[in-house]
Amino acid sequence: MNQKIAREDRAKHKVTVVGAGLAGLSAGCALAEAGFKVTLLERRPYIGGRASSYQHPGTGEIVDNCQHVLLGCCTNLLDLYDRFGAADKIRWFDSLTFVEPGGRRSVIHPSPLPAPFHTAPSFLVAASLGFADKIAISRAMLAMMSALPEDTTEDFLSWLKRHGQTPNAIDRFWKVVLVSALNEDLDRTSVRYAAQVFRESFMKSAGAGRMGVPTVPLTELYSAGADYITKRGGTVRLRSSVDSIALQPGNVKIVSGIDSFVSDYAVLAVPYHTLGKMLPPGETSEILSKSLAKFESSPITGIHLWFDREISDLEHAVLLDRTIQWMFHKSKLLARHTNNGNRPASGSYVELVVSSSKSLVDSPRGEIIELALKELAEFFPAVAEAKLVKSTVIKEIYATYSALPQSDFYRPNAITAWPNIFLAGDWTATGWPATMEGAVRSGYKAAEALTQSLQMDDKFLVADLPASGLMRLFD
Repeated sequence: MNQKIAREDRAKHKVTVVGAGLAGLSAGCALAEAGFKVTLLERRPYIGGRASSYQHPGTGEIVDNCQHVLLGCCTNLLDLYDRFGAADKIRWFDSLTFVEPGGRRSVIHPSPLPAPFHTAPSFLVAASLGFADKIAISRAMLAMMSALPEDTTEDFLSWLKRHGQTPNAIDRFWKVVLVSALNEDLDRTSVRYAAQVFRESFMKSAGAGRMGVPTVPLTELYSAGADYITKRGGTVRLRSSVDSIALQPGNVKIVSGIDSFVSDYAVLAVPYHTLGKMLPPGETSEILSKSLAKFESSPITGIHLWFDREISDLEHAVLLDRTIQWMFHKSKLLARHTNNGNRPASGSYVELVVSSSKSLVDSPRGEIIELALKELAEFFPAVAEAKLVKSTVIKEIYATYSALPQSDFYRPNAITAWPNIFLAGDWTATGWPATMEGAVRSGYKAAEALTQSLQMDDKFLVADLPASGLMRLFD
């Protein structure tokens, strides 16, 4: 058992965090705040991992690798933003607009009614759903109110059908929300995690379902986290791919090209499909690698389009019944695309998102753009008259792990069989699916596990958002 060390002695203990995505960034920020000497290594030339942005060579524009949003229930992600001073770079929305081909809109928004009935008035008048659809959806939500379902071999699509959901309810409600939230098809999704998304974000309170959208490029948003670490005596090294990790008596040696980093502890916050390549040799690594081999990934495709004129008055929208699922009007959302921070500049820059985009992985860029333009014009007629100035497609093949039924059985904990190596990542055992909130929770859990190994009582994890209204009876 390690001896407890005083806070003033923590700076003598070095921690190397591998990976500057949200998991590594949150672990690094927490440990730097706790007084440890942190070195953060990132193989890319920018911060953020899968939640990052860069200057696209084909367009000359700064683009996000994929649109990321958060919800009011993401308490740990919000804590991270507060920690490094980025909370003011999130714009919040209380309503969702669902658009059908042809342009008809339905808006879901909260009312003064207590949870879980706060969205009921707008839900009941939503034109995109029929009366039978709404009755079916209400019945399924009632089944979720008291507790989360057990994680069995049943997938969520089967659960929906077993609970009498209509085809329209599945396609225009459950599918559009959950495929976007979990990045996986309903017939490959854990019932428990699907239900968790709805309970935490749509049912527990009105505040839990608020949607936040960054107003700056993602790397700009998360670079503040790197600054947070360096201001507390840490070091951030970009373009530092890890080649190998070796255990030495009392420390860990991490080799990155011609450089090596020797530290007392290491937090490995990398995607599951790259972790196995850097583990130290031995039986422990073989056992962990067998668990990693059970994971599957699901892709996300972002389609970026720049038009010579405004194509819609909406800032974002859920798009129904087509391949493209979301429209984010970036020229209205991003501060750098506005004049004096409020009035949109001329033209429209939009990002279209296709989650679980398995059908597009092998499609060439031109075909994807042609499909997107055709479908987008069905929702917003102005597209047909607008000139496409430039465009690009970004495919994130390993966007998230697939939250398959019973996938929790092979998600590893932060603590490993190595006393000085800890794991972080949205794919670890966080109790949440593959989300930004899950990634931050994993980083905080790894930081807590490290400090606890030194008999410290540091706490970084933030409690869930409490339920309100009638949902307090079931919280």
